Amino acid sequence: MQNAEYSCEYGSLKFYALCGVGGVLSCGLTHTGVVPLDLVKCRMQVDPQKYKSIFNGFSVTIKEDGVRGLAKGWAPTFIGYSMQGLCKFGFYEVFKILYGNMLGEENAYLWRTSLYLAASASAEFFADIALAPMEAAKVRIQTQPGYANTLRQALPKMFAEEGIWAFYKGVAPLWMRQIPYTMMKFACFERTVEALYKYVVPKPRSECTKGEQLVVTFVAGYIAGVFCAIVSHPADSVVSVLNKEKGSSASQVLMRLGFRGVWKGLFARIIMIGTLTALQWFIYDSVKVYFRLPRPPPPEMPESLKKKLGLTE
Repeated sequence: MQNAEYSCEYGSLKFYALCGVGGVLSCGLTHTGVVPLDLVKCRMQVDPQKYKSIFNGFSVTIKEDGVRGLAKGWAPTFIGYSMQGLCKFGFYEVFKILYGNMLGEENAYLWRTSLYLAASASAEFFADIALAPMEAAKVRIQTQPGYANTLRQALPKMFAEEGIWAFYKGVAPLWMRQIPYTMMKFACFERTVEALYKYVVPKPRSECTKGEQLVVTFVAGYIAGVFCAIVSHPADSVVSVLNKEKGSSASQVLMRLGFRGVWKGLFARIIMIGTLTALQWFIYDSVKVYFRLPRPPPPEMPESLKKKLGLTE
């Protein structure tokens, strides 16, 4: 397999390490880029009387803290999501190959959607443990006025008040929100890429230039992002209200918000998550192209299975 075209072998340690680098860049950069939007979203969810809409939220924040106030919480966002990206994409590749080998070639093809779902869920489980401490600090910095302005102020203060638990008490809600989201993000992306090459792109992937392949990546990423936003939106609404109101449980919040309540703000989130997911896949795939990593084409039915099903002449 090792040839001049690739810098390492598929599934080697170097391959996983460079995939991790791709994950760091893709998640770290995109999430840090949308900090102002995220800041206003969090504040709207925590104090809807003061921050009435996205535009109103921006103007109130700028009036009070200046333009620099919009970047509040950028450090924990960058560090937290870089760690998360490293684990999410790095472990996804690890688990995809591990579970694929456990199933064997034929079953790995037949059950490929389940394989993507299982590998991404396993990866996100660890990714959220890596993200939790920084996410906790970010929410404090962004939504509790006067608590702390920087990460360096927030971490020691949180540790002094609640000990190590302060950093991990949000991990279960994170799992609830992020695991369904990531399963959708990866499985939907993989199947959309497969479908695009099969039904939309007029020539086989092997004849497409790297640039054309990256366009397919971007489009599939956006489509996956739309589904991600829809699947995780109710949980996102609940998590935000929970962070705001100490002492209420998830089920109480759900009952009170009702069916219409949990879908509030979905359109804005589709735009944000769609763009974010498309950019993340685009950056991740670009890093793979740059480092000349092996990028296997969408799965084909194994020859042995074709014979069994009588599909070969």
